[in-house]
Amino acid sequence: MSERVVVITIVHGRHQHLLAQHRSLVGALRPPDLWVVVAMDDEELHGWAPGHVEVVVVPRASEPDSLPLARARNVGAAAAMQAGAEVLVFLDVDCLPGVHLVRAYGAAALASRDVVWSGPVTYLPPPPPRGYDLERLADQDSPHPARPAPPPGEQVLGADPDLFWSLSFAVHTEAWQRIGGFCEDYVGYGAEDTDFARLAQRVGLEFGWLGSARAYHQHHPTWSPPRQHLDAILRNGRVFHRRWGCWPMRGWLE
Repeated sequence: MSERVVVITIVHGRHQHLLAQHRSLVGALRPPDLWVVVAMDDEELHGWAPGHVEVVVVPRASEPDSLPLARARNVGAAAAMQAGAEVLVFLDVDCLPGVHLVRAYGAAALASRDVVWSGPVTYLPPPPPRGYDLERLADQDSPHPARPAPPPGEQVLGADPDLFWSLSFAVHTEAWQRIGGFCEDYVGYGAEDTDFARLAQRVGLEFGWLGSARAYHQHHPTWSPPRQHLDAILRNGRVFHRRWGCWPMRGWLE
């Protein structure tokens, strides 16, 4: 595959998770042509430059305790396209890509340029003392039950846009340009990916799930609902309501 497939990861802290993701990408059956790391208010990553990596710097948002997640993804996509990307693969910093993920996303996005592709994600337990065995991630495969999870080698089209998530997805650059990227009115955690799905749906794109694009989410402490992001969820919920006339994240808000 000669077309440029670029992975984009936005990050603030989580450097050990980032390094593990790097090792997984290097060990993939088809590594990305470039890895764009968007450092959000993270000076430790300035100048970090392992092979085939471009670090882009984005300052912290003006809102306290909030990171510009939507803007950072847009900045990463712009850097990738500037470098000649044809396929944009977005991975959360906590996600370890399966060995087939980059190749599967690249092939699917090139073959179906009007589809937003997502892949199944397994939430891993806490790592053993020496960390996760990256060569045996598939042994722990147990995708999140709230999302489609076709088996490897299969795909599902016509998926529900409301099930889109930004943990792991890919689009052809033509689709990205039709969507216009993420709405940067959202700052901090919550609703920006639901808004992105609405934008994609509005311009006539389809949603698909790709069984071979499996990823494995590294463990970290969390809460449900994510009360540590309460201010951002309320703020972004109001932005979404203003734009679409309904409320996102209904379960968390209730």
